Amino acid sequence: MKGVSIEHSKVVYFADFAFYFAAVVLLLGILARFAPRQALPGVVLAVVGGVVYWSLVEYLMHRVIFHGIEPFQRMHGEHHRRPQALIATPTALSAVFILLLVWLPATLLGGVWLGLGATLGMTAGYFAYGLVHHAMHHWRPRGAWMRQRKRLHALHHHAAQQNYGVTTSLWDHVFRSYR
Repeated sequence: MKGVSIEHSKVVYFADFAFYFAAVVLLLGILARFAPRQALPGVVLAVVGGVVYWSLVEYLMHRVIFHGIEPFQRMHGEHHRRPQALIATPTALSAVFILLLVWLPATLLGGVWLGLGATLGMTAGYFAYGLVHHAMHHWRPRGAWMRQRKRLHALHHHAAQQNYGVTTSLWDHVFRSYR
């Protein structure tokens, strides 16, 4: 991965937010307009499952990949050294992962509506993660929840073997990395 940069221009960095916002709206619109009514309970469960799955992926990617496997560890280390730099996973890479690791298997296992539901949940979770992570490094937190997330993330930046969850501490509690 030599020569691959995860630092982006402002346009590319914020285009990621626009892409995922549009994807969430598009998936929601498709499901609301075209999913058969009898499929909706399953679709809702698939969306919730996708969000929960995202939270686990977020935790594992951060702990296992970004803090344990080269070259990702070195790339992520740059974020720890310069937390306000516009560093993020390239949109094409994250979109391909969502398509291959969520949409395709969920569609093959559960059909088109459950596949789209799981993809919506995962995509919404990823979009929320991006917003929360950006806010932690660039905005002054207003609410108690965001202040807590920012505090825990700051602790992670100072002691990188704890508090890997960005949007939730659930998996930090489960895997005993919460401090």
